[in-house]
Amino acid sequence: MKIFEITDFNDINQNDETVLVLGYFDALHKGHQKLFIEARKLADKNHSKVALITFKESPKVVFAPYEETLLKHVHYPEKRYAKMAEFGVDYLYLMDFTSRFSKTSALDFIKTYINKLNATGIVVGFDYRFGSDLQDSSYLQRHFSGQVVIVDPVEIEGIKISSSWIKELIASGQVSQVNKLLGFPLSTRGIVSHGEARGRTIGYPTANLAMIDRTFVPTDGVYVTDVIVQGKKYRSMTSVGKNITFDGQESTIEIHIFDFNGDIYGEPIELFWLEKIREMIRFSGIDALVVQLQMDEKIAKNW
Repeated sequence: MKIFEITDFNDINQNDETVLVLGYFDALHKGHQKLFIEARKLADKNHSKVALITFKESPKVVFAPYEETLLKHVHYPEKRYAKMAEFGVDYLYLMDFTSRFSKTSALDFIKTYINKLNATGIVVGFDYRFGSDLQDSSYLQRHFSGQVVIVDPVEIEGIKISSSWIKELIASGQVSQVNKLLGFPLSTRGIVSHGEARGRTIGYPTANLAMIDRTFVPTDGVYVTDVIVQGKKYRSMTSVGKNITFDGQESTIEIHIFDFNGDIYGEPIELFWLEKIREMIRFSGIDALVVQLQMDEKIAKNW
């Protein structure tokens, strides 16, 4: 997949005919994936390429009062782009959603961006809206000369899969359900940093994760996880939150990696969230904590 960062349509120089996918795809869940599947089918039929034009950050940043979550993502950028390539995208065009761009009407978007992208077909979701005049897919069908494919929602248990639902599930720690909606495991990337090193003294050394991306992290608790360290995947269990047994004041992500013995401070690692085991608990002492950690370990290893 080729990636192009553009400021506006003047930066686009697309020679191949394309099937264009439109939308802001943060979660890349199964509903989003259906659009890419349809685009790939049409592109293969037409002997063309799949192109996607989307935004680096959520368009809500322009319209809503600032809050931290507006700049957070479900996946870190490299994961997001790798998944787009995996789902069949040949050309990815990234741009900023600015106040200037927000003034572009739907018709002007078709005449400039879509035409410059050499699109012979377009794939959008059922609820797609675009342009300063907030036109829908029927407007595309009337004003775009090529084929327009409108993809129906994907549901699980009668509920439409959406990025907002996934974010709610992450916030409540329901990571196994998140992974069902995504079709692949949610992950967090970071660097191993120094912590309090208490785990080492009780037989459960942990890698303290310093996050390097603006991604959503599951709520406080203990989780079954996998971790990639130095290119190899290990089963692990991970605690998120304050170490309340030891009156911890700072929230941390601490990973106990099974069958691993090495000094990995400063190493980049990727953590995959699989299942929540339990809430964070204040224990009466170290002995009670160790008993619980042994139970957590058995659950994590047998997951």
